[in-house]
Amino acid sequence: MGNFLSCFTTTNETKSFPIDTHFKFSSPLPSWPPGEGFANGTIDLGGLHVSQITSFTKIWSSSDGGLDDNGVTFFEPNPIPEGFAMLGCYCQSNATPLFGWVLVGKDVSGGTLASPIDYTLVLSVDSSFYIWLPTPPDGYNPVGYAITSSLEKPPLDKIKCVRVDLLDECETDGFLWGVDDGVSVYGLRPKNRGTQAQGVCVGTFVVEDENNSYSMLSCLKNNNFSRLSNSMPNLAQIKALIQEYSPRLYFHPSETYLPSSTTWYFSNGVLLYHVGDESNPIPVEPTGSNLPQGGSNDGTYWLDLPVEETERERVKKGDLQSCEVYIHVKPMLGATFSDIVIWVFYPFNGPSTAKLGLIDVPLGKIGEHVGDWEHMTMRISNFNGVLYRVYFAQHSGGTWVDTTSLEFQPGTNNFIGYSSLHGHATYHVPGVVLQGTDVVGIRNDTSKSDMFLDVGTAYSIMAAQYIDSVIEPPWLNYARKWGPKITYELGVELKKLEDSSGILESAIASLLEILPNEVYEEDGPTGPKMKDYWDGDER
Repeated sequence: MGNFLSCFTTTNETKSFPIDTHFKFSSPLPSWPPGEGFANGTIDLGGLHVSQITSFTKIWSSSDGGLDDNGVTFFEPNPIPEGFAMLGCYCQSNATPLFGWVLVGKDVSGGTLASPIDYTLVLSVDSSFYIWLPTPPDGYNPVGYAITSSLEKPPLDKIKCVRVDLLDECETDGFLWGVDDGVSVYGLRPKNRGTQAQGVCVGTFVVEDENNSYSMLSCLKNNNFSRLSNSMPNLAQIKALIQEYSPRLYFHPSETYLPSSTTWYFSNGVLLYHVGDESNPIPVEPTGSNLPQGGSNDGTYWLDLPVEETERERVKKGDLQSCEVYIHVKPMLGATFSDIVIWVFYPFNGPSTAKLGLIDVPLGKIGEHVGDWEHMTMRISNFNGVLYRVYFAQHSGGTWVDTTSLEFQPGTNNFIGYSSLHGHATYHVPGVVLQGTDVVGIRNDTSKSDMFLDVGTAYSIMAAQYIDSVIEPPWLNYARKWGPKITYELGVELKKLEDSSGILESAIASLLEILPNEVYEEDGPTGPKMKDYWDGDER
């Protein structure tokens, strides 16, 4: 392995940062219902037991550099349970309260862990902080660094390397810190992630410069992955997790197009169309039992609202009172985490509003479509049942938000989400988010109102492939479109916009670049199971 030593100094004045305090939930977490392996503290990866450590000893801190120039702090896990060994250290931005973890390992089969034979100095800062890459024996690789406050190498038994059959390829995650000399610190995650991927995140970090890469470090791999009951929550535990963390979703006070249950939607005149027989649409059964099952989105079937105009407009508005959301539970990061995905259905996605300079311009029919599926994802540790992150889906992408940055309902551990006006993208704070730039963008307006949905009181667990008793509803396996082909011409609508508002052609061209995919790439959205992130990670 190459030596990528980099030495530099950095300002390290004494400042007060959020990381100086530990994050605490509003109320103590409950004792989870009993089960085989979930929240038992350790997970067996196949001869290697790992545990998630959340207590640390501070080794060194920088007060500048990194996100928003807040600096970072480096920690060692401490205390480490008897029989376990350190696999790597932890690094976090100073901008949020301390709330992180790293895995430690215990060899229970013989030969899964080995001490390094030497160290390579990776980074030296201010002659007071040193990062060391373990040199592994043959057949092993490191999954993290050792760190010290002196130039003396750490003891060889300070950290352990892992046998290669328990390792997977990793990649950089979020940026943590960077200063001069082109040296940066990133989080690490498995390169391959999804419901069938075995890669396990260790919770460590990686140092990179212009000439070297994180390929020197590996992630862990769960060789026991086929036995999901070893770590995933059972049905009672899933329900307890939903009650503990599930959000209140607020809708904008001007929102017209609210969500509904699929049962309400199908029971209110929704029709199934088929190519070649468009004049004879079929009413959809309340459960969706007469929808085509399986196959692919081949354009031969689609759903649409009732034909009669009054009923059509009524169904567009949804029915919040009887609404329920739909839960999908899936293993992630080698089944060391559970993703509880909260799917919300809206009968109609309303028109967009553009910000062009100082002017807000309604976009006519641009952005409208029938059948709108949105979601949020709670990522929960299978070691202890702690909620660590939430994903908020936003049009063609989305954002992971750490638990420390969430807004919670007072006195509870239930977080708050916001649905944007007409477009229904989800956000963790209220306000206006522009899709585009400050000059030309699509507005995403969110705010609290007396219209909201408490997920924990109105949900159905629709899918958890590892639990036999969870039966998927028929509509989930309907692979075709939940709305008809968009009937308006985008160019015509933009011409109307140009003629009515005097907007320059150059602004129209800029607007085209930021319009959501559903406007001109999809002619009717598909359901949850057809999305890439049904089996994959969110990004």
